[in-house]
Amino acid sequence: MTEEIIIAGFGGQGVLSMGKILAYSGIMQGQEVSWMPSYGPEMRGGTANVTVILSDSRISSPVIQEYDTVIALNQQSLDKFESRVKPGGTLIYDPNGISTPPTRKDIAVYAVKATDEATAMNNSKTFNMIVLGAFLKIKPIVEMENVVKGLQKSLPERHHNLIPMNEEAIKRGMQIVEKIS
Repeated sequence: MTEEIIIAGFGGQGVLSMGKILAYSGIMQGQEVSWMPSYGPEMRGGTANVTVILSDSRISSPVIQEYDTVIALNQQSLDKFESRVKPGGTLIYDPNGISTPPTRKDIAVYAVKATDEATAMNNSKTFNMIVLGAFLKIKPIVEMENVVKGLQKSLPERHHNLIPMNEEAIKRGMQIVEKIS
């Protein structure tokens, strides 16, 4: 099993953190992992993306042009990466702020209303964990216990009290993801 993923959105949406947690989760599960972030000079508001590869065998290169899964969290990311989903692959997006939804018919398209759900949970910082939960519902490539270990590894110890809230957000994302096509 090899899963090649790109997560893309605005800086501040937790794109890089989501990728890091996913990568640590794979490590905790004994998988081979590649985590390669890319972001502009702006820390908040600029575009950011991260490529994560999880595999049961050695990863030959972290640089890839097409992905098994694209997670697009804004219109610019959707426009840039929709065409780079492998035929038969998966596209996950948050419809908030999307004016032109995905159009491809040769891939599975899922929507997760993570912005709305994070607002309903009264915590915008859970947004990325809701999206991660949607991804893990569609592609359960790491077990929840390893995701919790990944959270423990990636969050500073002073924020470990937030792990139960993040776990709840992941579970909520698993519940609200909807298949579009």
